[in-house]
Amino acid sequence: MPRFELQRAADKLIREVFDVKKDEVVIVTADTGSDMDLVNAVASSVYAVGAKPMVIVIAEPDGVGKAADPGIPVEELTGALMHCDVWIEFNHQWLLYSTPFERAIAGNPKLRYMCLVDFDCGLLERVVGKVETLQLRKFMTRVAQLHETAKELHVTTPAGTDVRFLLDPTHTISNDCGDASQPGMHFLTGQLNIIPKFDSINGKIVFDGTITPPFGKVPDAPVTLFVENGRIVRMEGGSAAKEYEKWLASFDDELMFHMAHIAYGFNPGATLSGNICEDERVWGCTEWGIGYVSPLEAPPDGLNAKSHTDGICLNSSVWIDGRQIMDQGKIVDPELLELSPVK
Repeated sequence: MPRFELQRAADKLIREVFDVKKDEVVIVTADTGSDMDLVNAVASSVYAVGAKPMVIVIAEPDGVGKAADPGIPVEELTGALMHCDVWIEFNHQWLLYSTPFERAIAGNPKLRYMCLVDFDCGLLERVVGKVETLQLRKFMTRVAQLHETAKELHVTTPAGTDVRFLLDPTHTISNDCGDASQPGMHFLTGQLNIIPKFDSINGKIVFDGTITPPFGKVPDAPVTLFVENGRIVRMEGGSAAKEYEKWLASFDDELMFHMAHIAYGFNPGATLSGNICEDERVWGCTEWGIGYVSPLEAPPDGLNAKSHTDGICLNSSVWIDGRQIMDQGKIVDPELLELSPVK
């Protein structure tokens, strides 16, 4: 049966978020674990605006990021991505931070890329189709501006997170507020990504939401990371913590124990579903990445880890240079509350 809501969401993604123009080439990548109804709806929206859709489906690789390289056609995929205008990734095992990704981002100056990992139809309808982005853009733009001159952040959660870190003005602040009309890396609407000064991160980080990979769900017990100078020195949290530590160690890469970035969740339609792309955007959460960071995001070297993993801290409280902007997931700063689409 037709899904009118799905087509509306796909149209909104192509027309409003990407602002795709006539004759632009839009590559949609997927693997054998992807939702092809979603892929086809987005490709149809591309065609409807007079652009040229190209759908590339590969076998689902065993890993994500560079860990996916052995199972994908690296050279052939890179060749296609080097010449397109837009790349929308619907892969189940994401290609973000893979070799084709790195080469395309570095070598295709017109590329507009978005990672919509493991998406399904309902998810696109919920976090794109039903979200009015204009007010959200105003709010998130102001939050991003506060970080441009900030020196120190402090984050806590009811689950026990208590971490402080410094900001590095040379590191990228990525404001994914529903505008992917310009070249560069873009992610789903509703995330503001901050890359700290790596060796300044100290404290305790408690993941009480989804961890992906390796779990793809909320663990039975929260996983607590003890971080010193940007490196995880130990974990607590029962069997999940032991499994997580074992998974990180399996890469035989010291950088897989280094904290990479922190991001705010600001999508009014997002719920804790087990899909990391949505879960990272649950309103009021903070999300921590571990492992790989590209040199473009944190020049000159980034963190050249073999893979990447993300964990969610729900109901966060945040202070920027002592100015509290959020209390247990709710905006409390008067200026930001006036702009916020969620009161």
